[in-house]
Amino acid sequence: MEDKTLKCKDCGAEFVFTAGEQAFYKEKGFENEPQRCPECRRARKQARNNARASRF
Repeated sequence: MEDKTLKCKDCGAEFVFTAGEQAFYKEKGFENEPQRCPECRRARKQARNNARASRF
């Protein structure tokens, strides 16, 4: 497996989907490649956590 360069669907930045990450995805049974760069994934996760915390 080789590293792949993907484009983030949120910010448009290119990011590398490493061979190690690809192996991890395959091991977990994930069929789709990531659509967001690590920064946008982190921001999205943080927004979800904040929304969840504000409900209590």
